[in-house]
Amino acid sequence: MIRRWLGRDGVLPRDGGGEPWLAAVIAVLCFLACLSAVGALAADRAAHGWAMQLRSEATVQVRPRVHETGAEAAARAAQTLAGVTGVEEAEAMDRKTAEALLRPWVGDAVLPDLPLPHLVTVRLDRDAPASAVSLSRALAEAGVDATVDDHSLWRGEVERSAALITALAVAAFLLTAGGAAAAIVYATRAGMAAQRTVIETLSLNGASDSRIAGLYQTRYGLLAAGAGAAGTVAAMALVAGLRFLGGSEGVTPALPVAWSDLLMLSPCPLLAATVALVAARITALARLGGGH
Repeated sequence: MIRRWLGRDGVLPRDGGGEPWLAAVIAVLCFLACLSAVGALAADRAAHGWAMQLRSEATVQVRPRVHETGAEAAARAAQTLAGVTGVEEAEAMDRKTAEALLRPWVGDAVLPDLPLPHLVTVRLDRDAPASAVSLSRALAEAGVDATVDDHSLWRGEVERSAALITALAVAAFLLTAGGAAAAIVYATRAGMAAQRTVIETLSLNGASDSRIAGLYQTRYGLLAAGAGAAGTVAAMALVAGLRFLGGSEGVTPALPVAWSDLLMLSPCPLLAATVALVAARITALARLGGGH
């Protein structure tokens, strides 16, 4: 179909075999660019979800006083924190729950003899969460010796990782766009070299450099649009399949693919055509020696 479009005007002869390969390269590059974009969106979505969850929780490690058990100290800390503004719920973690959390890592053999910290889990108000400073102050006023962890360290790591993944995805997208532009430049130069007689004939008949460059611009713009559409459709099909397989969470909770990601891929054929138009025109004008 693309070859029929390119040959409709009858001015430029059809390429013997280079253009189908160029279309395949552009389709593959668009496919990879779409996957990079979806990966960046999914990673950013997952990171924001994790950061929101970490922001709405805190953990308090309690150290019992003399003549006080760890369970009593944790219960007293939970009662104190439950009354702090910005706290929805505070609950002392019993040993059975702590052992269940550690069992996958240390096994059952050492758990009975392992000294475990006395912890209080705090669920914060998502809209106006209490700060670590306010929680520590409340515990100190109640005479509870404790350390508050608001997960800010983990949250910072998650956000930095998300920013790095997004930057890598943007770099991959730019590299694929550069690869497509380089392929168009090579194809334009090769086509003009093979069609030198046609170009000379057009020039003798009054065609300007800008007009001749426009012919190559149109040809490779249409080719890139069609190839980009093919690559985008393939990427959409793959993303839709992953979304179906992953259910409500996308692929996994670590890579939540959404249906809205399909809409984000729709401009890819237009972007591919734009890159091809610009690359073909600049290359053709430079080859013709025109300044138009």
